[in-house]
Amino acid sequence: MASLVTFSRIPLRRFSSITIRRLVSTSSKKNDTAVVADACSTEAKTIVNKNWVSYGFNKEDIAEDRFWAHATAFATITLCITLGGVFYAYMPSMNYRDWAQREAFLELRRREKNGLPLVDPNLINIDKVQLPTDEELGDTDIII
Repeated sequence: MASLVTFSRIPLRRFSSITIRRLVSTSSKKNDTAVVADACSTEAKTIVNKNWVSYGFNKEDIAEDRFWAHATAFATITLCITLGGVFYAYMPSMNYRDWAQREAFLELRRREKNGLPLVDPNLINIDKVQLPTDEELGDTDIII
């Protein structure tokens, strides 16, 4: 650790061979301007990249081909997958996931109306329940 502290104190300027200089010219700029005599009369040729491979949207124009490729990718990823996922997540239940909760509320309302306990203590008949004996349990801890 001490070697790192010592190394950090070494100036790094002596290892750098690049010197930064700003050259400032003080000559007058009055005579440095030039006038263009004739404008170029020939039209500039459009340079077509010979190695360009089209995305398949436009085989002549590179800019339009790239625009439609990117627009299609945006629409596919953002609109279809993202908005489709949100639509699927908030769709109503198709396999009756909420049915049990609705049925439980109806049963609670029926029991309250009839004056019955909300949860029946004898829901399962006690004669049908078979519990292990104390000898079968042995030293097993029972957590209630």
